[in-house]
Amino acid sequence: MIKVIKIGGNVVDNPELLKKFARDFAEMPGMKILVHGGGVMASQMQKAMGMVPQMIEGRRVTDEETLKVVTMVYAGWCNKNITALLQSERCNAIGLSGADGNAIKASKRAPMKVQTGEAGEYTMVDYGYVGDVTAESVNAKFLYKLLERGITPVLCAINHDGEGQLINTNADTIASSVAVAMANYKYRTPREVCHRCEECTHCSDDGRLTHLVDLIYCFEKDGVLYDKDDDSSVIPQIGPEDFEELKAAGRVADGMIPKLTNAFKAIDNGVRKVIIKHAMNLGVQIGTTLIREA
Repeated sequence: MIKVIKIGGNVVDNPELLKKFARDFAEMPGMKILVHGGGVMASQMQKAMGMVPQMIEGRRVTDEETLKVVTMVYAGWCNKNITALLQSERCNAIGLSGADGNAIKASKRAPMKVQTGEAGEYTMVDYGYVGDVTAESVNAKFLYKLLERGITPVLCAINHDGEGQLINTNADTIASSVAVAMANYKYRTPREVCHRCEECTHCSDDGRLTHLVDLIYCFEKDGVLYDKDDDSSVIPQIGPEDFEELKAAGRVADGMIPKLTNAFKAIDNGVRKVIIKHAMNLGVQIGTTLIREA
C-alpha cells in the first residue's frame, strides 16, 4: 500500500496544525508520499515585497519575479520546514522539487481563454511560468526507489520542463498525478517472486506487481460539505453521479470542483480511493470518500 497525501497552504501556514499533522503522518505505517502547497504564504511574501498577487480562476499568474518568490517559498521555507518537522518525528523524509532527481516534469501552459463575465465574455490569459503535469511526467521509478529504502518524499509545487526552466504547478494536480503514476508503476519483489498479498493489487503479464494506492487530500474542513455554512454536514461518500448533482445544485462549487474532478480522474486511472478530510483527522475515520459508483 502507498498513500499519497496532499496538504494546502492553510495547513503549512499554521504551526500548531502542521506539527500535529507531521506527528500523525509520521505515525502512519507503510509507504507514503507527501505533496504540499503554500499559496497563502507565497501571497504574503509577494505583498511584503511590494508585489500584487494576481489570481485568475484560483490560479496564480506567475511572471519571472513571481516565479522567484514562489520557488523561495514552496521549494525553500515550506518544503524544508515540513521535512525538518518530519525528521523530528523520526520520519526519514527528503524534500524535493520536481527538478531534484528529475522527479516531475511539467509542460508550460499555453495562453488560454478564460471567462471574464457572466455574459459569456472570454479573455486570452497567459499564466506565465505555470505548467501542467500528468502521470506520465512523474518519475515513478525514482520515487519508488526512495520508498523502498525507507525514505519519504516531500514534494512541493515547483517542477521543471527538462530544458532548464522551473515551472509553478498546482499541488492538487501533482498529488493526483503522483498517485496515478505510483498505482501503475510495476515493480518486482527483491527475490522477483510473486506473492499475492494485500500489499499488491495484481500481477501483470510479465510477473511484475503494482501497489494499491490511496490519495488523501487534507484541508481545513472535515470533508465535502452539503451545506458550506454547516461544518457538520459532511457528505460521507460521493460517486460520479452524486458529483454532477451536487454541482448542479450549487452544493459543490469554486475550488472544490477542480479538486473533485482531479480525484475522480485518479480513480478512473488506477487509484483505489480518494479521501478528503481535515488535516487534524489524518489518523481517524472522518471525511468524504470518493468512489466509482455510489
